[in-house]
Amino acid sequence: MTQGPLSGLRILELAGIGPAPFCGALLADLGADVVRVDRLPIPGRPPEQAPQFDFYNRNKRSVAFDLKQPAGLKSVLDLVRRADVLLEGFRPGVTERLGLGPDACLDANPRLVYARMTGWGQQGPLAMEAGHDINYLALTGALGSIGQPGLPPPVPLNLVADLGGGGMYLAVGVLAAVMEARNSGKGQVVDAAMVDGVVHLMSAFQAFRQQGTWTANRGENIVDGGAPFYGCYETRDGRYLAVGAIEPQFYAALLGVMGLDAAQLPGQNDRSAWPGMREQFAAVFRTRTRDEWVAAAAGRDACLSPVLTMDEAPRHPHLAARRSFTEFDGVVHPSPAPRLSRTPGSLRRPAPAAGQHHDEVLRDWGIPE
Repeated sequence: MTQGPLSGLRILELAGIGPAPFCGALLADLGADVVRVDRLPIPGRPPEQAPQFDFYNRNKRSVAFDLKQPAGLKSVLDLVRRADVLLEGFRPGVTERLGLGPDACLDANPRLVYARMTGWGQQGPLAMEAGHDINYLALTGALGSIGQPGLPPPVPLNLVADLGGGGMYLAVGVLAAVMEARNSGKGQVVDAAMVDGVVHLMSAFQAFRQQGTWTANRGENIVDGGAPFYGCYETRDGRYLAVGAIEPQFYAALLGVMGLDAAQLPGQNDRSAWPGMREQFAAVFRTRTRDEWVAAAAGRDACLSPVLTMDEAPRHPHLAARRSFTEFDGVVHPSPAPRLSRTPGSLRRPAPAAGQHHDEVLRDWGIPE
């Protein structure tokens, strides 16, 4: 079995949904021993989701306790004493009420990294408010910067706040705090808020806005769909292309693929001409099918790509060659990322049922049953 770079790192994850389990899966893919603390299953009640399709639970083991009972709480604190990291993704105050807040856990294990994932953060006027990805995204300026003028901002799945500004930043915080704890012998609390992460992701655009090179209006700027050479176009067969030919040499290559003469067009960066150029580009792209355009652009550095469906993506030659998807446990999973040359991540364990590894984990972690 492949040993990833995080082999030996013990992570206790309090069962939840969204970015905290995503972070746990990312770290588990890279070799961490992630043990998920689930609620005791109710006899006769089937799980809401078959474990096979719970991708955020892969490579983890599961124990199950009744945290409302003193014996269950004591057992979880015994696991805390042997853990390097605890992950939780509840509203502020929930784990404190359970008896598993930072004070109790750091008292049990002073070296523990206590990692908290929320939308609004642990403090602030909205800290106790409910919300989802779109709500957190709305406050940061990111959602208002996406889309076409005169239309509502589109919903970018829940990739930006939940997973990008949330789960990924939580993972970075965990790894940074673990490294520091190994040097100092002291743990600490990681307060990962989705709003903080998205604000950080918007760094370049905040700079562009303040230097005057980015307007306040959607669809007028270079990478928000305003530029005719950076956006999506419909093709003759009703499918779509993505073009991203920003640099002059790539823009020239794109025009060559399209059969357009740069001398007959306004300057590439003449923003006043962009709306008309976009209409002209759209008319050209409607003359061929998506795959005909892809074939015409192959090898020409035109920054032109097909917009694929989720079903098409695993079959694309590039993703297939890189094995970006892996068949595992009877379904197609995204492969572990990023890739390491000597100690790569791997898919080792199917997602477990609640409590499936209870006795095994207690034995491995040295806890009397």
